[in-house]
Amino acid sequence: MSTDERPRHAASTTTIAARADDVRKVYGSGDTTVEALKGVSVSFATGEFTAIMGPSGSGKSTLMHCLAGLDSVSGGSVTIGDTDLTTLDDKAMTRLRRDRIGFVFQSYNLVPTLTARENITLPLDIAGRTPDQQWFDTVTERLGITARLDHRPSELSGGQQQRVACARALVGRPQIIFGDEPTGNLDSRSSAEVMGILRAAVDEFGQTVVIVTHDPRAASWADRVVFLADGRIVEELRSPSADDVYAFLRDLDDPARGASS
Repeated sequence: MSTDERPRHAASTTTIAARADDVRKVYGSGDTTVEALKGVSVSFATGEFTAIMGPSGSGKSTLMHCLAGLDSVSGGSVTIGDTDLTTLDDKAMTRLRRDRIGFVFQSYNLVPTLTARENITLPLDIAGRTPDQQWFDTVTERLGITARLDHRPSELSGGQQQRVACARALVGRPQIIFGDEPTGNLDSRSSAEVMGILRAAVDEFGQTVVIVTHDPRAASWADRVVFLADGRIVEELRSPSADDVYAFLRDLDDPARGASS
């Protein structure tokens, strides 16, 4: 089934999983100052899949890192649920990331000496929480990795490793899952499989997913795409096709468009 043919999850319009309000992020000082985010405001509804896109240097990764509590903001506020991240100390922030946020990275971030099973449960083990075995079985079966749980990362393909990373993000039942170029190291087939898994996390498990990607095909799996340019949100597309995303990115990269805006 193509991304245009499959049904999309109807996201909640009343519950907000994460929000950025007038977020600014500045790096350096004086002549070396770089303003990566210039007053970005955006919200992410519970049960919705959002892709964040933009040219290199647009601020898309910075925005996601601020939303996920991986980087602090210079101004404005970020909330996960009803928790304002700017009010948290380091210990509380670590606890929030561990207990309420799931991560899927381009580089998988699996521990090479642990089995797939041990990698999946590692965040829960660190938190002293016992995995829900029924939920663990549901997730690993849905991801098609049940037969590979006793294998180490070196014994898995790239697509299988990313499936393990997805399972690790899902098993703790986080409030929101962030993906930083989750298909960046994968071939087109494995990329489609992983995006299908993230789509299913929304449609079947009711998760909220936010990814940063440069790939229009990956973005077309999302309910909406938010475009950044020069540290600001410049457009948003709902239920986009890959062609829609390609066309807007082409316009966004057009110097003539920038000169006229």
